[in-house]
Amino acid sequence: MTDWLARRGLHSAALAAELERWSIAETVPIPVWRDLLAQALALVPREPAAELEIGAGVEPAHVGVLGYLVLASETLGDALRAYQRYETLFYGERLADVAMLDGEVEIRWPRPEQPLGRQGDGVGIAALVTFLRRQIDQPPPLSRVSFRGSVAQATDQAYQAFFGCPVQWQDSHVRVRFPLSYLTIAMPGRDPALRQLLDRQAQALLRALPASTALERQLQQVLLRLLAEGDPTLARAARALHMSPRTLQRRLRGHGLSWQQWLDRSREQLARQYLADPVLSLAEVALLLGFSEQSAFTRAFRRWTGTLPGQYRRQHVALP
Repeated sequence: MTDWLARRGLHSAALAAELERWSIAETVPIPVWRDLLAQALALVPREPAAELEIGAGVEPAHVGVLGYLVLASETLGDALRAYQRYETLFYGERLADVAMLDGEVEIRWPRPEQPLGRQGDGVGIAALVTFLRRQIDQPPPLSRVSFRGSVAQATDQAYQAFFGCPVQWQDSHVRVRFPLSYLTIAMPGRDPALRQLLDRQAQALLRALPASTALERQLQQVLLRLLAEGDPTLARAARALHMSPRTLQRRLRGHGLSWQQWLDRSREQLARQYLADPVLSLAEVALLLGFSEQSAFTRAFRRWTGTLPGQYRRQHVALP
């Protein structure tokens, strides 16, 4: 949204302040997102489907590990499976259902507990379709796109022009449908080695905490950034979640965990995944986990597992 406002030369002091406030957050609550979107679209009241332009600005960096995981996939079908498996890392919960119907593939999203609204759905589906189109040399047309709610004729026409296919309104689900044969289309940027590394990273994130509460999903989503910056502290995590350290501690205690216990559990899961990649040196693994020195990682890993990282790698990984 910030990129779109800049491209269009649009400005609102109130909206800019809110966007700045949320700019460091990994996730934005749905009610907040709906309000921010409404403020942005109010700046172009005569454009019937400006939300599609916002969604069309999606880049891999906007969706983190999930985006790069899709980019590294072999085929469009492989990318779709990666998306469905790991969309929790992006949305905070698993939403999409994929079905095969009469020689076509349908991705559909039921109404969530906190709906995005028609314009929010438009941003999301425009982002998904644009992202996939950019990875295919000659993007084929979709069969159908469906949305909940109803719109004026001008908006309907804008949606049909954008998606290049019939658009159905007042449906029970948001849907995207395309021929089954599209699943075999090769992704031009496919990279099996990168895909394997990202897949292990995504699995490690999903397994870092066994449950799936909103707090735990949010913590998973801020973890990589905190580790990459080398300072995974309680204070920084709390700031990223827009709460006080004391509040975060209290909520973690409700799950039977301290901050250090959660951080250790997450780092251990990631360490096991990284050590499974023989290309990564122990020093690189330590860096990925946010340790300033390899010796600190070695001591921590021995405390977690009772063994040294090098020993674990020799015992569990077949080196070339």
